[in-house]
Amino acid sequence: MATESKTYRPAYAVSPGSVVAERLEAYGISHAEFARRCGRSAKLISELIAGKAPLEPETALQFEKVLGVDAGIWLGIETDYQLHKARAVDAKQTQGAASWLRKFPLKELVKRGEIAKPASDSDAVSKLLAFFGVASVEAWRMKYERLNVAYRHSPSFKSEQTALTTWLRLGELEAEQQECADYSEVQCRRALREIHGLTQAPLGAALAKVQQRCNESGVVLALVQPFPKTALSGAAWWLTPRKAVIQLSARHKTDDHLWFSLFHEAAHILLHSKKRVFIDGTQTNEEPTDIETEANQWAANFLIPPNDWKQFVAMSTYDESAVHQFAEEQGIAPGIVVGRLQHEKHIPWSQLNTLKVRLKWEKTA
Repeated sequence: MATESKTYRPAYAVSPGSVVAERLEAYGISHAEFARRCGRSAKLISELIAGKAPLEPETALQFEKVLGVDAGIWLGIETDYQLHKARAVDAKQTQGAASWLRKFPLKELVKRGEIAKPASDSDAVSKLLAFFGVASVEAWRMKYERLNVAYRHSPSFKSEQTALTTWLRLGELEAEQQECADYSEVQCRRALREIHGLTQAPLGAALAKVQQRCNESGVVLALVQPFPKTALSGAAWWLTPRKAVIQLSARHKTDDHLWFSLFHEAAHILLHSKKRVFIDGTQTNEEPTDIETEANQWAANFLIPPNDWKQFVAMSTYDESAVHQFAEEQGIAPGIVVGRLQHEKHIPWSQLNTLKVRLKWEKTA
C-alpha cells in the first residue's frame, strides 16, 4: 500500500548565481574582481550568476574560500535549483498526458490506498507513473503495450487494456513482496497435490496454506480484486526465470471458479512458455486456443480423474447427496463438482448452487 509523502516542496528555487550576486552586492565586490579572486574567467562567473552554467564542486570550493560559505551549502543550492527546473519540465510534459490518465481506474487505486490522492492532473500522472515504476508515458507504452499477452474473453466482457495492466501491476507488486524458494517443477506438482485436498477446508485457512505451499515451490499466489472494466479470472506469468506468478481475481465469487482458475493457471506455469503472460477469462463463447484447451483439460483432469468423472456422469444422479458422496471420494469441495456439472450442461446453472461457497472481498484498513 502506498503512503503519502509529507516532504515540503517549495514552488520556487534560487540559483547559486543569484545568491552570489546578492553577496557581491552586499560586499561591494564587482563580478570581475570576484572572478579574479576565484581564479576563474569573467565569462564563467557571468554565466554562473545568470544561471546559465552549473556549479561544479571545484567552483563551490573556491566560493567557500572567497565568500566564507561552506562548499556543501553551495552544492545543495545548486542541486535544489536543478531539481526544481527538472520538475518544472516534467510537469509541463505530464500536462499533455491527461487523455492517457483518464483511461485508468485512478479513483479505485486511491480508494484502495495504492496511491495518494493527487492534487492535479499533472500530479496524478506522476503518481501513476511511479505506481507502474516507469519514468514516462512512452516508457509505460513500451513496457505494457508490447506485452506478449494470450487471453480468452467473452465478446461481451472485454477488458480495457489500462484496467488490465493496472490489475497486473498490482499482482507484480504483490509478487515482489512475497518471499519464494527458487521454482521447482517437482515441488510445484507436489504442492498442487496437497492443494487438491485443501479445497475441502474452510476457504480462509485453506488459501493461507495454499500460498505457503506455492511459495515453497517458487510460485507466488496473488489474489487481486478486479477492476470494474476487467473481465478475467486469473493470470499466469513469470516475474523472473526462478519465480512464477499465479494471479487470481475471484471475479465470479464462488469457490469452484476460484479453484479451477488456480489449477488452470498452474497448468500454464507447468506446461507453457515462460515468455508469455496468460490472461484468462471464464464462460467464453469463443473457441479457446490450443494452449487454453490444454490448460482447461489439465485442470479438469487434475481435479477429477477422467475415468472417475465418466462413471459419475453415467449414473445421471445429480442430487445433493450424490454430489457430496462423489466429492468426498475425490477429496475435493462439492462446489467443484457442481461447477463442472453446470459447465458441461448436465444440470442448469441455477441448480445446486447452495453447495458452492460464496466469496467476497473484505475491506482492509
